[in-house]
Amino acid sequence: MRELTGRQRQVLAFIRTFTERHDVPPTVREIGQHFRVTPRAAFDHLRALEKKGALRRRPTAGRTSRVLTLADRGPVTREVPVLGRIAAGAPLLAEENREGSLPIGVEWLAGKGEEIFALRVRGESMVNAHIVDGDLVLVRRQESAEPGDIVVALLDNEATVKRFERKRDAVLLKPEHPTMPPIVVRPGRKDFKILGKVIGLVRGF
Repeated sequence: MRELTGRQRQVLAFIRTFTERHDVPPTVREIGQHFRVTPRAAFDHLRALEKKGALRRRPTAGRTSRVLTLADRGPVTREVPVLGRIAAGAPLLAEENREGSLPIGVEWLAGKGEEIFALRVRGESMVNAHIVDGDLVLVRRQESAEPGDIVVALLDNEATVKRFERKRDAVLLKPEHPTMPPIVVRPGRKDFKILGKVIGLVRGF
């Protein structure tokens, strides 16, 4: 790595501290605010640090201002629990529900909530949504859903993955399969609970 100026060392130190604290690098705006410079000036520092090898560019689907990360920082992952059968009455992430864990990059998880779990799909009811038997769905834990969301719900003491819809006062859990009818959940049913919203899919793990 080429020699850095004093200011470049300060910017690099700030990026390192910020990344260790938040698991993602700061945006151009956040760098500018910290050093009281314009976003353009902050961007120029980032470009210089990249040219000198202190930062590296990575593919990202997120904010373009976070496309640069520390060159000496390896990939950071978080262990997401993989759940099998989920029993009613047991805490969602209880040890008896776990099959293991799945390493997921923290950059991918940023902004998606703190409680993420993975669930092994059984059966072919969601094939038209490209979710097949054996897949792992990544789920953000939440107790509500919007029409059209793919959710994990607890029904009859079993976790099921279905598309969430409403029809008058009832909830419809709709399979994505041409021959399977929806499950109608009437108001007041006590053995029904939404566990989370599907936010991703892992195949072959």
